[in-house]
Amino acid sequence: MSSERAEVISRRLVHEGRIFSVSVDRVVLPNGRVVDLEIVRHARSVVLLPMPDPEHVVLIRQYRYAIDRWIWELPAGSVDPGEAPEAAARRECHEEIGQLPSRVELVAAFFPTPGFCDEEMLFYRLDGLTEPAAAAERDEDEQIEPRTCSLAEARQMVARREIVDMKTAVGLTLV
Repeated sequence: MSSERAEVISRRLVHEGRIFSVSVDRVVLPNGRVVDLEIVRHARSVVLLPMPDPEHVVLIRQYRYAIDRWIWELPAGSVDPGEAPEAAARRECHEEIGQLPSRVELVAAFFPTPGFCDEEMLFYRLDGLTEPAAAAERDEDEQIEPRTCSLAEARQMVARREIVDMKTAVGLTLV
């Protein structure tokens, strides 16, 4: 009879970066086979659905070097070590769109690439957006342009393939 979970025999760190690390894990799978698996280790992240009102959402236009293009997406970011995900959602809202929410509600959680990555994305709806007294510092690699659009327009952007970011396409189905 096989176990319900894999058993880790060994773990070797092959890369440690600012955003993620990569390990090669030797495991005994539930079927009894021993295999080496490359795993991207990434902190939980928050994906924001900032809604100035029930019919509008704030998207950001951001340059993404990995695909060498500017794309429209929902604001998002990693949860810092020791930080509560709800606090990360508030922080990222301030940093990326320059507003603070009065209400933060978890609406879903997904693993976008569970075949090789342990990142869990937590989707938060943010309401009651207001301008803060002071601007937040953006990460040095961020070039962001926020834009408020109707939910209908954002969904049409997905249909027209103007939004190519999967977390954004999924997120827009949650509201």
